[in-house]
Amino acid sequence: MRQQGLLRQQGLLRGRSAVSLAGLLAVAALVSGCGIRTTSVPVDAGAAPSRVPCRLSASDLTTRSPDSVSAEVYLVCASQLVTVDRPMPAAAIGAKPVEVARALLKEVQQAPSAGERRAGFTTAVPAGLRVDPPRDGDPAGALRLSTQPEDLSAEALAQLVCTFTESASLIQDGSVVLGGPGDYPPRGYLCTSQTKSRPGDLATPDALRLD
Repeated sequence: MRQQGLLRQQGLLRGRSAVSLAGLLAVAALVSGCGIRTTSVPVDAGAAPSRVPCRLSASDLTTRSPDSVSAEVYLVCASQLVTVDRPMPAAAIGAKPVEVARALLKEVQQAPSAGERRAGFTTAVPAGLRVDPPRDGDPAGALRLSTQPEDLSAEALAQLVCTFTESASLIQDGSVVLGGPGDYPPRGYLCTSQTKSRPGDLATPDALRLD
């Protein structure tokens, strides 16, 4: 009797195992039928795509007045630097470099408009920042900021450098020469493709010390 009971239990276990195996095979068939490849290796799908357009719609474009000119300034959008057109006084054209720099600084530190915010634009340049003329002994074309350039955030400094680079009167040998209020000598900053694509990853944009 005991032996017959053991045989009956073994038969039940084999039956359940067969049912489980059949179920697993059915699931595998469904998966393969759907064209899904099973894998035991985690798959990295990458970062989610940005949902901000970083481009103004036609209705958000600003109409220039007759006494203004269009100037390109760099704002931050999707962790990159992207240009937007801002109206600038026509009198700034041909003015002294420090006056051109002040006009551009005013635009780049201005809070983005409602349309620019919808497109994903922000600015990191502080509102209280000023541009002053060079001191005696500074390199030609140098500008002095009210804050030491290296003390600005990486995004703010990259915005300034790339925006100033758009003006031929502010470039010296391909770089923008900036100093601060202290005794440190000015430095020449370059606006590179890496500066535009990854401004937050750098302590400062690529820089060359001027002798």
